Amino acid sequence: MTASNTNPGTAVVLNGAPRAGKSSIVSAIQQASQEPWLNLGADRYIEITPPRFRPGIGLRPAGIAGRPGGERPDLEPLIPTMYQALYDAIAVHLHKGLNVVADVAHHDDYVSLNGILLDCARRLDGLEAYFVGVRCPVDVVWHRRKETWLRDEDIPADAPVPELVRIWDREVHRPGIYDLEVDTSKLSSEACARLILGHIETGPEPGAFRTLATMFGQA
Repeated sequence: MTASNTNPGTAVVLNGAPRAGKSSIVSAIQQASQEPWLNLGADRYIEITPPRFRPGIGLRPAGIAGRPGGERPDLEPLIPTMYQALYDAIAVHLHKGLNVVADVAHHDDYVSLNGILLDCARRLDGLEAYFVGVRCPVDVVWHRRKETWLRDEDIPADAPVPELVRIWDREVHRPGIYDLEVDTSKLSSEACARLILGHIETGPEPGAFRTLATMFGQA
């Protein structure tokens, strides 16, 4: 896992809904490990995307915005290329011996697209890349949204969980094939990081991306 010109690096791709706690786990991994882990996640990619093309790879599931138009159908043609570039960049870093931790929110609930995750998986197939599901109950996610993004809005404490939160949780974990899963309602980000790093050191070799890659073209 140490950076080298001959030994490939390791990738951890964290997949989960917004506010599930992925970014906190990224930071915790970077702090806990003695080795350098570079953050190449979706948040970083959105930052380098021109504002008029955002949220780019952060585009919400179409079911949230309501079909048939989705949230930004004009952006959908860009999404596959953006994901391809992100995963190709991860692969290049691994080939250079650098470790990568990336937070994403994969889903296939677009108006005109499908199979993006499967295409991304084949770009990491054969590399030491772990796909980690970051779970969090929708009521906890909703509470976190109210405490952060929506803290300036007067939302009643007993306001029900919006459908958009439920849709994100449902769509982001399809098909649910992971090397490891963590629940941030039960574990702190630091505990999740230790679990993930421990799994890399002592657990089985990664296989989720290989399994997903075999499904490419079948979607």
